[in-house]
Amino acid sequence: QLLVVLVGCMLLVALVVNPLLVWWKIRRNPFPLVLLCLRESGVYAFFTRSSAANIPVNMALCEKLNLDRDTYSVSIPLGATINMAGAAITITVLTLAAVNTLGIPVDLPTALLLSVVASLCACGASGVAGGSLLLIPLACNMFGISNDIAMQVVAVGFIIGVLQDSCETALNSSTDVLFTAAACQAEDDRLANSALRN
Repeated sequence: QLLVVLVGCMLLVALVVNPLLVWWKIRRNPFPLVLLCLRESGVYAFFTRSSAANIPVNMALCEKLNLDRDTYSVSIPLGATINMAGAAITITVLTLAAVNTLGIPVDLPTALLLSVVASLCACGASGVAGGSLLLIPLACNMFGISNDIAMQVVAVGFIIGVLQDSCETALNSSTDVLFTAAACQAEDDRLANSALRN
């Protein structure tokens, strides 16, 4: 059930939240771009399980999309380092699973605080397979969970990690290209509108 929740949350972000953010930026149907990024970048990232190893794939996809080289040459390596939405989901869900198992009550503000902490921690996760799991003890400390139990949660994460980490990396890496493309398209639209006014 834990794996279903993790993968379900990642699919929700990839197919609902990210398209909403892209639509907000470019004001047109985001799904062709979302699906292209998932197909061209996410599939490779799924099998490599490393955001860092997927940088050349993302750079080639950005070039194929005719994006501004100055933009994507910075955003893709930076995104591989700090854009870790999948890691934030993993840290949050596994920590809440541990808290629930131990019977510790969690109210909504605490859960939201955990999500913020997990997002900040995820920025420091390494771009290698299983990098996010080592940040779970930090999040578990918020609830007074001992390091012994937190490391047992990490062990569970490594057990389910083959599928969980693959989905996590596919989400992380595909959104690097997705948001770079959305920003470049929004800038192109802005420049075109400004040229029409003049």
